[in-house]
Amino acid sequence: YWLGGSPENLESLMTLLGQDYVESVKSTMEGKEKVKSVDPVLLPDKAIWHPVAPDIVFENYAAYQKWYDLEHCPAAGIDVATAPTVGVILQKSHINTKDDTHYVSLISELESRGARVVCLYSGGLDFSGPVMDYFFDAGEQVVDSVINLTGFALVGGPASQDHAKAVEVLSKLDRPYMCAVPLVFQSFAEWEQSELGLHPIQVALQVSLPEIDGAIEPIIFAGREGATGRSVPLADRVGLLADRALKWSGLSMKKNAEKKLAITIFSFPPDKGNVGTAAYLDVFNSISAVLKELNGEGYDIGEAVDMETGDLIDSVLNDKEARISSPELNVAYRMSVDEYQELTPYAGDLEANWGAPPGNLNSDGQNLLVYGKQFGNVFIGVQPSFGYEGDPMRLLFAKSASPHHGFAAYYTYLEKIFGADAVLHFGTHGSLEFMPGKQVGMSGACYPDRLIHSLPNIYYYAANNPSEATIAKRRSYSATISYLTPPAENAGLYKGLKELSDLIASFQTLRDNEARGPAILNSIVSTAWQCNLDKDIPSLPPVDTFDGKATTAEERDDIVGKVYARIMEIESRLLPCGLHTVGVPPTAEESIATLVNIASLDRPDEGIESINRVIASSVGRNIDDIYKNVNAGVLKDVELNQKIIEASRAATRALVMESTDADGRVKEVKGQFEDAAGGLLGRMMGQKKPWIKAIAEAGFDKVDEKRLEPLFKYLEVGLGRIVANNELSALTKALDGRFIKPGPGGDPIRNPDVLPTGANMHALDPQSIPTTAAVECAESTCNQLLDRLKTDNGGEYPESIAFTLWGTDNIKT
Repeated sequence: YWLGGSPENLESLMTLLGQDYVESVKSTMEGKEKVKSVDPVLLPDKAIWHPVAPDIVFENYAAYQKWYDLEHCPAAGIDVATAPTVGVILQKSHINTKDDTHYVSLISELESRGARVVCLYSGGLDFSGPVMDYFFDAGEQVVDSVINLTGFALVGGPASQDHAKAVEVLSKLDRPYMCAVPLVFQSFAEWEQSELGLHPIQVALQVSLPEIDGAIEPIIFAGREGATGRSVPLADRVGLLADRALKWSGLSMKKNAEKKLAITIFSFPPDKGNVGTAAYLDVFNSISAVLKELNGEGYDIGEAVDMETGDLIDSVLNDKEARISSPELNVAYRMSVDEYQELTPYAGDLEANWGAPPGNLNSDGQNLLVYGKQFGNVFIGVQPSFGYEGDPMRLLFAKSASPHHGFAAYYTYLEKIFGADAVLHFGTHGSLEFMPGKQVGMSGACYPDRLIHSLPNIYYYAANNPSEATIAKRRSYSATISYLTPPAENAGLYKGLKELSDLIASFQTLRDNEARGPAILNSIVSTAWQCNLDKDIPSLPPVDTFDGKATTAEERDDIVGKVYARIMEIESRLLPCGLHTVGVPPTAEESIATLVNIASLDRPDEGIESINRVIASSVGRNIDDIYKNVNAGVLKDVELNQKIIEASRAATRALVMESTDADGRVKEVKGQFEDAAGGLLGRMMGQKKPWIKAIAEAGFDKVDEKRLEPLFKYLEVGLGRIVANNELSALTKALDGRFIKPGPGGDPIRNPDVLPTGANMHALDPQSIPTTAAVECAESTCNQLLDRLKTDNGGEYPESIAFTLWGTDNIKT
């Protein structure tokens, strides 16, 4: 193998070794010229390689281009002037040992479709240098898409990754970046028979880690042959990989006016007026914003140019109730059974569950119906329902299940009749990615793979749901674009709870009045029972026999403190406020709501104390003790905690108001820490920052400004990220065949690195958990929980506690 692996080379090697030392070989060499040794051919550590090149490798792009475009392309029938170019990243070890059949297979597939290829390799685990050397020429990209066939992160492989460096290089390259996966821990047979799909260790190393680089589409394309251990391609997967790479390549080559985009909206649960719904998202106003952006970029959006959102809804749905069975839902296309069966190769496989087409879903009895409306080159379609209308979740658990004929017909229409260049799934979430098949590492028999087939899939997904976004990325090959969830605002109080809060405020004023105090306490106990707070406060006195006059001042404070603590807990619970519209940043007020909650958390990894902690220490208190006493219902600390919360909100508002314009929005953050000289002069003149003034006015005039400075620098950066508008530009980048920068998903309050949105989400970096902050927060939370359980259990700790750890929540927080 060192000499190339051919029988002739092997014979020469054995003769070279034996002609001087092995008698039987020496005798055959009598009268012949001895075989001479030659210096081994050493491949450079990095270069461009092609399987049929006369030179083994090329050490610069110009030399490769000269041979490839002038000699190889004409012989292969490739039109250099119009051909897309796919960059391919390879491992040197496979080239050294000529274990390259899987590489040759993909290269052949791409070239047979009329594409150019540039195949680079590296002997190390850092491919960033070769990417910059060989995928650029005179500073310009020479590739239209990239496929990494190593299956590893771009920098560091399976060892020590440098994701920041990888993202920097891929952002400069600015092309779709696919990371295909060779099977390592399984044989082909084991993978094909597995319901799980790809081995979990390989998912971690060769799917999760590349996703942090911004990689998309983990398609399995090769494995090892059992007897020899050599790499072999999986033919249908290699074909799909080539098709999808060329579809992504086409986006950067095609004029916007000619591109066709299929926007897919969802309808779940079916028959409930839910067409065009998505988690936290105002779908139709967001579609209007997208259409406006596309129009500005030169896309043909037809009559939608002059449409208001209401008209857009009417034209797509007609029937505002949007019942799937409604004959008034707009029919964009009627697909005959013959056409459906001809264009949908797997149609016969669906008959076991749904009978012969067309069936009774998305059907008029003769044809399969595609619901939606076309506007120029943009089609807005309604994704069919799961199918099992009485039990829509059944599809997820029935092993023999399949999508119905109408569902298959919808995606056949998008790809083969409408001819979409890309599909945009609009919002969290649809049914495609949950169709039956393997969990990760789709085969040609998995329904998400069959349905999406060669269509580039772009997916708007809520930033706080990276776990389900990951399912969409891996099972339906989507490039996700995160959108902002609505700001979390305090739930507030209403009806009896509001009345109870007012009574507590009266008690605080008249607690020492022996006539009025007990009377108000009676009303507090009565109202608390009416609000069912007895379920939350086991020590709440019985309303029928309670008499406030028979209690001491300490007992009255204890009762009111416990009720007040529960009221404050209810009032401060965070609820999403409204719906988000893609491309519309939050208002100043909405930004304040998010920043207040960001400010309330300690972040020791960044050297940041929470605003609550700093304010509490200004009056000689530890915030953890205050929280503990609030849980125990200590009235004075419940009052103090509420006062701290109000001061925190006032301080955050003061920061945001410095950058708020007359329309109540923050378009540009006015830096409060940029002018060091001006800031020093201001301090010398006794000027205080606006948030310090706000805290003082709220009753805490001794707060330490220096301790708060790291937090407010952090909040200032956070404000800029909250109001950044990347969601529409990320979409147009994707449609231009450009790289979407990756970013973590999760709760933006717990992890502001989720911001700004408009990122290709990944779930988590396994090297980043648990953080120091998470450990400290967990300790505090667990102690508070134990204290509450002890109080609710008559002063005794429970004997055992069980926890269910949800993947979704662990990833989010």
